[in-house]
Amino acid sequence: MVDFCPGQRWTSEGEPELGIGIVVEAGKDRVRVHFPVTGDMRIYATESAPLRRVTFKPGDTVLGRDNVPLVVERVMENAGLLLYIGKDRVLSEADLGNDSVDHGVEDRLLGGDADAPNLFALRRTTLEYDYARRISPVNGFVGGRIDLIPHQLYVAHEVSSRYSPRVLLSDQVGLGKTIEACLILHRLLLSGRVSRVLILVPDSLVHQWFVEMLRRFNLWFHIFDEERCASLDESAPEGNPFLDDQLVICSVSFLANSEKRARQAISAGWDMLVVDEAHHLEWSAGQASPEYAIVELLSKVAKGLLLLTATPEQLGVESHFARLRLLDPERYSDFNSFVNESDDYHAIADIVEDLSLGNSVKGEKRALIEEMFGEDRLSDVEAGDLVVRDQLIEDLLDQHGPGRVVFRNTRAAMSGFPVRKAHLVPLEHKTNPELWTELMRKEFSFDLKRKNKPEYQFSEDPRLVWLVELLERLAPAKILLICSSKAKVLALEKALKAVGSVKVGVFHEDLSIVQRDRNAAWFAEPDGARVLLCSEIGSEGRNFQFAHHLVLFDLPMHPELLEQRIGRLDRIGQTEDIQIHIPYLKGCPQEALARWYHEGLNAFEENVEAGNQIGKLYGGQVVEKALSDPASESDAEFDRLIAETSAYVKELKHSLEEGRDRLLEMNSFRPKVAEQLSGRIKTADQDLSLEKYMARVFDQFGIEVEDLAPRTYFLRPRRTNREVFPSIPDKGIAVTFDRSRALNREDLSFVSWDHPMVTGAIDMVLGSGTGSVSYGVLKGTEGQGVILEAIFVLESAGGEKLDVDRFLPRTPLRVMVDHLGEEVTDDYPLELLNKRLVPGKIDKLISSETVTDVIVPNMFKNVAEIAERMKRERIETGLRRMGQTLDHEIGRLASLHKLNKSVRPDEVRTAINEKSELTDLISGARVRLDSVLLIREG
Repeated sequence: MVDFCPGQRWTSEGEPELGIGIVVEAGKDRVRVHFPVTGDMRIYATESAPLRRVTFKPGDTVLGRDNVPLVVERVMENAGLLLYIGKDRVLSEADLGNDSVDHGVEDRLLGGDADAPNLFALRRTTLEYDYARRISPVNGFVGGRIDLIPHQLYVAHEVSSRYSPRVLLSDQVGLGKTIEACLILHRLLLSGRVSRVLILVPDSLVHQWFVEMLRRFNLWFHIFDEERCASLDESAPEGNPFLDDQLVICSVSFLANSEKRARQAISAGWDMLVVDEAHHLEWSAGQASPEYAIVELLSKVAKGLLLLTATPEQLGVESHFARLRLLDPERYSDFNSFVNESDDYHAIADIVEDLSLGNSVKGEKRALIEEMFGEDRLSDVEAGDLVVRDQLIEDLLDQHGPGRVVFRNTRAAMSGFPVRKAHLVPLEHKTNPELWTELMRKEFSFDLKRKNKPEYQFSEDPRLVWLVELLERLAPAKILLICSSKAKVLALEKALKAVGSVKVGVFHEDLSIVQRDRNAAWFAEPDGARVLLCSEIGSEGRNFQFAHHLVLFDLPMHPELLEQRIGRLDRIGQTEDIQIHIPYLKGCPQEALARWYHEGLNAFEENVEAGNQIGKLYGGQVVEKALSDPASESDAEFDRLIAETSAYVKELKHSLEEGRDRLLEMNSFRPKVAEQLSGRIKTADQDLSLEKYMARVFDQFGIEVEDLAPRTYFLRPRRTNREVFPSIPDKGIAVTFDRSRALNREDLSFVSWDHPMVTGAIDMVLGSGTGSVSYGVLKGTEGQGVILEAIFVLESAGGEKLDVDRFLPRTPLRVMVDHLGEEVTDDYPLELLNKRLVPGKIDKLISSETVTDVIVPNMFKNVAEIAERMKRERIETGLRRMGQTLDHEIGRLASLHKLNKSVRPDEVRTAINEKSELTDLISGARVRLDSVLLIREG
């Protein structure tokens, strides 16, 4: 591990524009570095800091704080600091001035320290790709291991485009609220607009969120609980454990039950707070639960806030208002005003629907439009102007309703969901029914309370016999089987292997994440496992939609958990109907549960709304019936319970449909925007440039590449060089550049421009100095002159939270001059250089004093002047691009603020301030000479 100490000089490999940094504080786990040129302060983990030590060499000239130059003759180290020894004095690096001269590329070139031209070409390509990646409108969206589902992309794009967004994500179950939140976080983190994130979830979802962030988005969050906090307290008793990591997941109950930890979490400060299952936070005008109270306090100190909740109407208007006041307590301060305001949106929804369908707008609706926008716009629409019609719809959606705060997509408004078909399979044990009734009751009790684990006798279980027959009948179809516990999974695996040769995979909580991925991948392979046996963890966030048969070997006690199980196959993009098989023994507890789900809720064949509410109302009665002696309980009584449940569910569905906020649904999904995003991502997916680029990088840094399948490879270091390429372990890793393959093979890493392996490779090439000084001979040319190719980088410094890359990212400027100093860039296209440029020896050329003293310095002077002219053009382009985007947004927000109270006043102020700061940043961008290639013709 690197030994940092105050006074040392370092540069950032990922942010060279920051200049030379000074270590101001060095601890056991973290180092704080100040960059005087930009005024930025950075904190890095000592084990993974992307820093490179600045070491001046003999012959370099450095400046002390007094600006007196010193020509370095020798360098030595003392107490962790470098000492620069000159002719008449010694200068410690701690006493260097902020403007000390680095050992530049011109010095290296004239000193004969030159790489082969292919390394310069790699560096040039890296800078170009880095620019394209940063300025891409889908930067942060291409890297998720996800299907490109339009409404998810739209929500993520809309929310992540805002400054410190505070919104409620309330899509219906199965539409992907978690994916939307992850996409938003991924984009904001990659752009640098947020760095500290706290995710609060129920205890049961902590592991699921950790896996989702890591497996789908390559984001490593740290799980915080009392054990971890106590361990951090031991190493730093006076510190705050929540400052130890930037990305944190913990349970809501953990903070709600510990005043000390809650206080520490609040004082740690966060750029973004994410709260899942927010509808479980209880609040009323007179009282708030401890969980709600801690979230409220955190929401006040966090800049951004994402609340994820079930469809709000399920739990009533007051519950919905409770979530909104967390997002904006000033806007949502009075419950009665909120209720009255909601009634005004229905007329707008009707108008938008008429316009979308091409219907004429008449009567009161027409008068309302003319009052709001004048007669001309509606006349143009009626004349058939589709552009004006679409703009009118956009304005109506923008200016009315809570669309700035709430996003809600429903299944009713979506397409692409499969049909569910339930197959209830009543079974019986003909030789010993009484024994098996008792065994099933014990199994049910264990599933319910997790006590007195039963001894499974699957070798004689009618359900196993049926399962074997089902596998034979459906061959070669894949079957996903979910049951309640790991113990049941392992017992089933043993029993299946004993009675047949079918390939069986298992998936349970005691397997490592890597092993789960491997087993899931084996299930996905055409000739892999026929059946995958999952414990309840199999219903958490996994995508098995390539399968079409689901066996519910037992049933969960809660409707929401049942929906999660079915949701592994019931997903947008599922290509076939889903066949759901529910085997149970007649007269046993599972029969009662199966009947209640099927006849009372129709839960197997339809998505269940308000499952949590239904479970609270009826779950206890159903469990009591299931555990009772069927002989002593009349069927008529249970039939009444089923009928009552069915009536309640129908009434609830009717109420929800009547209460659907169609205006909100329209505002939560703009198909045209989503189509553009999806198209750009698909284009990036199909482009082979990344694959070819990474092949060059792997070859350069000693990584063996073995073909596994189309666009799929196994990577292994040729030697132990994990420090050079830390994202590739010594034992190797399997990767794919194909999204569809990555979705079906979770053991493969999905490599995209967003992947840490790619961004790390870019930083490694640019930060290591690879190709920064090169020399080559251009074969097949008639002249005998000398050409200098220089790559300058135009970069702004500071403003990391503003995402200046949208308008002016780190921009390479390519300039070529001949030995007379004349620009010849257009005369030497890259195709020519790639074909004819070969390595050569520079020694003879630089032995000429005319070359070193006159020609080369003059060439450097001229390329710098040309780069300065190019700089002004690029800055003007960046300012124009920024103005077009932000002026439109500022005008839109200012206009909306007058009409729509959901637009916070600080959003307008922030947008104006953001433009001012970005203007200064872009205008002040500087040119830095990054790399040079000296070419001798001949």
